[in-house]
Amino acid sequence: MTRTYLPGILAMAAIVVASNILVQFLILDGLLTWGAFTYPCAFIVTDIMNRVYGVKAARKVVFAGFVTGILCSLIGSQIMLEFGPAVPLRVAVASGTAFLIAQLTDVALFDRLRAGRWWRAPLVSTLVGSALDTALFFTIAFSASVTVFGANADAAISWAWEPVPFLLTGPEAPLWVTLGFADWLVKLALALLALIPFRLIVARLTATAQPA
Repeated sequence: MTRTYLPGILAMAAIVVASNILVQFLILDGLLTWGAFTYPCAFIVTDIMNRVYGVKAARKVVFAGFVTGILCSLIGSQIMLEFGPAVPLRVAVASGTAFLIAQLTDVALFDRLRAGRWWRAPLVSTLVGSALDTALFFTIAFSASVTVFGANADAAISWAWEPVPFLLTGPEAPLWVTLGFADWLVKLALALLALIPFRLIVARLTATAQPA
């Protein structure tokens, strides 16, 4: 069974590694990073594994991604950039927490909805999971109301507290709020687009798994 799950595990690990690298590259005046477009693919992998192989397989893939993310954060924390480590403490904790909770929520919701129309389980579970992921990550990583990490950890991400026009055009809000909302909009769009590869890949894997 491990060999059966291996493609899903490798795909999840690749997405996590790629996202950790691409998050360093800003686009659209800093509203987004390239990692915002690769990370949501993690939900596609989880949902495909859940549909084809079941809940246990999906959870194995999630935990593989979680461990990969921890390793990436540990490496990133040792890479020093101009303003500090590439992965500050709060970002590392937020990343792991948000990933694990959001992905496991996705798995549980998908399983509850799997008997409905083919698109309902992947769409609803991904929308809920991605919203939870965004809320947890940006709040833990950047909110000034979270003070449990200490002054040094807060100083490393204090740039995110700067008041700026919301989405660069609206009323002023902390920068991290705009970044979080922009990130969620990308996840929302990709959740809809992901239904196409989900349908195609599931059909292919299901046909391959059936005896000739």
